[in-house]
Amino acid sequence: MDYIKAFAVGGLLCVIAQLLIDYTKLTPAKILVSYVVLGVALGGIGIYPKLVEFAGAGASVPLLGFGNTLAKGVREAVDSDGFLGIFTGGLKATAGGITVAIVSGLLVSLIFKPKDKS
Repeated sequence: MDYIKAFAVGGLLCVIAQLLIDYTKLTPAKILVSYVVLGVALGGIGIYPKLVEFAGAGASVPLLGFGNTLAKGVREAVDSDGFLGIFTGGLKATAGGITVAIVSGLLVSLIFKPKDKS
């Protein structure tokens, strides 16, 4: 049942993004940023963690989950480090994911020959 919940929630998030791409003038970049910001907002007010508890990876893996992780990291860092945690918590919580994205991008650029669009 966990797989079905994860698939349904993750799939719904993807369907919403695809509908925004198809039926609005929003660019994919704006939609991606909106998803991260929405994840931060929903995580900050405590709604998104409940969705993650329900759907597991279907909610924690998409960009909304990244935003939620940023909010959680800031919240925890503020509790332990005070005001400085506002600036350090999000990066500390998401450092692993950011590092994997950068290293993967580097490896792909070394394996394939990137070209400018003509």
